[in-house]
Amino acid sequence: MFISRQLARRTSLRASRRWSHSPAAALSGLNSVTEEDLAHFAKILPPTAILSTLSPSATPAAELEPFNNDWMNKYHGRSTTVLKPRTTQEVSEIVKWCNQRRIGIVPQGGNTGLVGGGVPVKDELVLSLSNMTKIRAFDDVSGILVADAGCILQSLSDFLTPHNHIVPLDLGAKGSCQIGGNVSTNAGGLRLLRYGSLHGSVLGLEVVLPDGTILDQLTSLRKDNTGYDLKQLFIGAEGTLGVVTGVSILAAPAPQASNNVMLALPKFENVLPLFKETKRQLSEILSAFEFMDRTVYDLAVKHGQGRALDPSDVEGAECFVLVETSGGKREHDEEKLNSLLESLMEAEQPLINTGVLATSPAQFSALWAIREGLTEAVSKEGKAYKYDISVPLHKFKEVVDKTKEQLRQKGLLHENAVKHVVGYGHVGDGNLHLNVVAAQYTPEIEAALEPFVYELVASYKGSISAEHGIGVMKTHALQYSKNPTSIEWMKRLKALFDPNGIMNPGKVLP
Repeated sequence: MFISRQLARRTSLRASRRWSHSPAAALSGLNSVTEEDLAHFAKILPPTAILSTLSPSATPAAELEPFNNDWMNKYHGRSTTVLKPRTTQEVSEIVKWCNQRRIGIVPQGGNTGLVGGGVPVKDELVLSLSNMTKIRAFDDVSGILVADAGCILQSLSDFLTPHNHIVPLDLGAKGSCQIGGNVSTNAGGLRLLRYGSLHGSVLGLEVVLPDGTILDQLTSLRKDNTGYDLKQLFIGAEGTLGVVTGVSILAAPAPQASNNVMLALPKFENVLPLFKETKRQLSEILSAFEFMDRTVYDLAVKHGQGRALDPSDVEGAECFVLVETSGGKREHDEEKLNSLLESLMEAEQPLINTGVLATSPAQFSALWAIREGLTEAVSKEGKAYKYDISVPLHKFKEVVDKTKEQLRQKGLLHENAVKHVVGYGHVGDGNLHLNVVAAQYTPEIEAALEPFVYELVASYKGSISAEHGIGVMKTHALQYSKNPTSIEWMKRLKALFDPNGIMNPGKVLP
């Protein structure tokens, strides 16, 4: 139902992307998979767990395409072999052989990444974790869940539902992404504001190191202050230091009541005061505060992601905010939410024009579908150049505007080049998704955007990757967020763990 009845007052991304850097140096000295290697892998895995275009397997190349190409069809590998182990021991034996033979390995989860981190650069072996789907243990008192790395995020959520717990991570790709990949990329998601990052909720990891050694750090202890916390090295390492095979994570108690509201704001400058007031009034029940500009909202409506507001209610709105609450008592939460909405509209200068408050589970899901569908809507509109950045909250709009002006000055802001520059993201953690929607990927557009965007982010002391990782896309840009000393020590860690450079070569490090 539209809260405008209560709040009567209104203020009247098949083209491959080519980047300027090359990861080829990281693959020098590595070997391709041979028929001899395949024969060895056949001693470890059953025939159904080996996909290879080499003899004697002779799998059709088309069957390897989903593993060689990312889901947005930007990054393309040429792997001849995909292995799908079911156990950590099988992973260990495969990795040990590859290390001895100096064969590059790409650990792959659901392949839902946006920076090319999960697909080969050349013909590295793809190690798919998709067959590792066992839930090893769950304690409904402590809320600690232990699972194989290949468990799909949605499947874990479904498992926890009857136990009145949830995974402290929610992503638009939850139906495809895997928990091991989430951990390896330190995925952020939609509710980081409430539950924090994986660096806090992951209690332990099981990792196969580049020499095949199994590092068992799969603790289920909330407190363990016994020296170096090694698991943290693998969270966000994108498979460059080892293969995550098991995860121990602290599940959160399931909220007994959830509400959400989509608000239309007359101007961007109202977002931060609104966020501040929302935090003050909703306090412990605030679980998400998502921002989207007018253009990306319109794209979502255009491409069938839903419509939160009637056209008349959208008039005069420059941006939108989706607020979610999660608490233990519906009446208490609704009272706090309604009190917030009334106070917003009764202010002398209202921060919002109007909005829609979900009054049923279907409406609750429909409002979230708009936010979660933005990536799909952008992809339907054109070829998207995506920048997942962290900048100060008050700079969100400025980043979009300056990027748009840069493209205008280069003569690229028109229907046959760049059609839209949009911004949306997580206000709660300062994460802006800057999307440049083009008719086609072209060198001219890329040259206009890079290093411009990265330099802009650096000028704000921001991060060039808030939650998507570095992958192959941003290795050349790491310098904009990490100083030379930091990069040097990252390289030393890589050399220590992986002296032969077999683990996800060409990713993360320049």
